Amino acid sequence: MQINDKSQITEYKAAENRYHTMTYNRSGKSGVLLPAISLGLWHNFGFVDSIQNARAILRCAFDLGITHFDLANNYGPPYGSAEENFGTIFNKDFKNYRDELFIATKAGYDMWPGPYGNLGSRKYLISSLDQSLKRMNLDYVDVFYHHRPDPDTPMEETMGALTDIVRQGKALYVAISNYNPAETQKAAALLKASNTPFILHQARYSMFDRWVEDGLLDTLEKNGVGCITFSPLAQGMLTDKYLNGIPKDSRAAKDLTYLNTETVNNNIDKIHQLAEIANNRGQKLSQMAIAWILRQPQVASVLIGASSTNQLKENVKALDNLEFTSEELQLIDKIVS
Repeated sequence: MQINDKSQITEYKAAENRYHTMTYNRSGKSGVLLPAISLGLWHNFGFVDSIQNARAILRCAFDLGITHFDLANNYGPPYGSAEENFGTIFNKDFKNYRDELFIATKAGYDMWPGPYGNLGSRKYLISSLDQSLKRMNLDYVDVFYHHRPDPDTPMEETMGALTDIVRQGKALYVAISNYNPAETQKAAALLKASNTPFILHQARYSMFDRWVEDGLLDTLEKNGVGCITFSPLAQGMLTDKYLNGIPKDSRAAKDLTYLNTETVNNNIDKIHQLAEIANNRGQKLSQMAIAWILRQPQVASVLIGASSTNQLKENVKALDNLEFTSEELQLIDKIVS
């Protein structure tokens, strides 16, 4: 997809102070430092979206010190289009900054028809990454994920494919996503045995979804692996969006798979109470929700989406107040339990 608006094709020069205010955290026991807030390209970067807006968001992110851009083979819609748009923008704006960027992609969910376009076979993972690199105009990614466990393919095959991807120079590090603690431990053991640099587990985590606290964070710490979290705002519930009802144009009003009216209504009292705590901290609810996740020592970064540069800047302000009193944490636990 081309960038045709002449007002948008001025040469990009990154802000000179881009590293002055961002916080960087070590990912497990690796040598990699990630920005405390990373940009996910799950939504708003496909062919159905404005590439000019996507370009503005990516530029803004890098100017704020966000060096980590997170993609997957099927991000769009349609599948592959977020990677292709990213590749177009990368060529225009970021080629000279490649060594300052930490770019991720993934494979594991449905991508193309037939038996080889899904899950965790060696055939699928290597083929998918080859396609992703072409779409993104990259020689390699910094980290490649297996996006979800495959219950039928032996994990030895899946982890062996990740090992060979690193040896082939197509990725510098490997990662997994959505694995439970036992699966994570087995993956870590297999990758350690082959000296494969396994540095990240990407997991869903928010005040309303705390499953990672039931063993996963401890497993990651034991194995020296960092955690990067997604859906920190619980699909928008942990924002100011629903404090005064459900807007007609909101995700919940559309009753989409990830969020619906009933879920919001069932949590609205909790949302109001949490918003009051955030207000007393001098933060928006979304900012407090991000800060609350970053209090965990195993969490290297929080992945956020953004539909505009203003939304991105607002969420990055979460880093202005990362400290919680014990009273605040106890009250939050009481509200969300």
